[in-house]
Amino acid sequence: MSLIITCPRNFEEKAGKEISEFIKDVTDTDPEISSTDLSGIFIIHANTDPIELIEKFKQKIDDEPWSIRFCSRLIPIHDIVESKLDVIKQGISKLLNVINPNDTFRITIENRNSSLSTSKIISEIGEIIPNKVSLEKPDWEILVEILGGKTGIAVLPKNSILSVQKIKREFSDQD
Repeated sequence: MSLIITCPRNFEEKAGKEISEFIKDVTDTDPEISSTDLSGIFIIHANTDPIELIEKFKQKIDDEPWSIRFCSRLIPIHDIVESKLDVIKQGISKLLNVINPNDTFRITIENRNSSLSTSKIISEIGEIIPNKVSLEKPDWEILVEILGGKTGIAVLPKNSILSVQKIKREFSDQD
């Protein structure tokens, strides 16, 4: 698994250093960074569970909020596929085995720098999932992150995407 990291435009290098140092500190592994064609977005590959990594990142924000300055969002992805509808649909279908028959789901599409139709992607993926849809409180989020020619796909438990600003607000409201 990997993470798509968003940051302010032209701060990719600083955000990459910030997340790399964090990953090295908590896992003793050296992550690999892949750039994208989009400003403010890059992909980081690490040999660790990204959901677990996100939980540790939340703890870091709680303990030292000033130490996270450049990363905006951390988005876990299971695979990176070609940005073609049939390839995306096939990739998602391979990930659906974690969803139980009574679980609900939501499909979330982030379509950047692509002419693919978001509504077409949603309807094509929705056709292969027999479960009920819940837009407000889904058990699972089917995530399609289109980044031009590459697409990150994932089937995630709810609330798996980390928004740094949102977490900082939540922690400051608790004080």
